[in-house]
Amino acid sequence: MTISHTPTPARSDLDPGAARTSRPAQRPFARHGLGLSVGALLWAGAFLLFGPNQTEPLDLAFFGLMSGAFQLGLLALLRVLWRTQALGEGRIARAALRVEAVFVSLAICSTFVDAIRVSDLSQPGWILLDAFWPFSMLGMFFIGIRIAVAGRWKGLSRFWPLVAESWAVVVIPTMGIFGEDVAGYVAALHLVVGYTVLGVLVSRKEG
Repeated sequence: MTISHTPTPARSDLDPGAARTSRPAQRPFARHGLGLSVGALLWAGAFLLFGPNQTEPLDLAFFGLMSGAFQLGLLALLRVLWRTQALGEGRIARAALRVEAVFVSLAICSTFVDAIRVSDLSQPGWILLDAFWPFSMLGMFFIGIRIAVAGRWKGLSRFWPLVAESWAVVVIPTMGIFGEDVAGYVAALHLVVGYTVLGVLVSRKEG
């Protein structure tokens, strides 16, 4: 009498391709995207609650806290752009991201000193530091153009950065033409439609 025994296949006996397809898609940028979306929503809320021009100390502090959260989200976005080489692989693309990271970091410093009421815009040094806020947002606009041109991000995420990062070129002229009240609502709406959606797109990117 012959007794045969077939062992249960070990994990190494399974088809590796089937194992890969059974796993959920890896999304290494989920936290980056979440940070960008949350920061955009907080800053949008700050515009609606306090307006674009604050005078009371408590209003300044809360607006600074909420806008600072958005700026941290921008740094998270820049990290994703760096890791995915969204602007391209060349030295100019890498240099542009480094420069923009410096601009955003200086803008965060400007936000902090404004929130604690240390800055004095009658002094040239403080004026220069304050200018990094619009400089950083304009820099993001040019980065959005480059992402669309490079085409390394596909689908909606190729062009949505340009939509989101047009914030400065939309809001600043609106403020000059229609005043701060209208610009505050436009700024909040643009953040929700632009950067909040962009954060969702970033969070869904697969590694």
